[in-house]
Amino acid sequence: MHALRHFYASSLLDAGESIKALASYLGHADSGFTLRVYTHLMPAGEERTRNAIDDLFASGDKP
Repeated sequence: MHALRHFYASSLLDAGESIKALASYLGHADSGFTLRVYTHLMPAGEERTRNAIDDLFASGDKP
């Protein structure tokens, strides 16, 4: 059962779900607990951040 729960959490984090939402889905009262347990599963944000800024400059939009 633990492996299935871990798979569920990692799948949602990989898809971009927030820690707060994941904590709620897993029944954790404290999202900090969820972050401490599952933070190693979070995808690296460097590429996502770089793409967001590139997209912003490419579109000419202002934040």
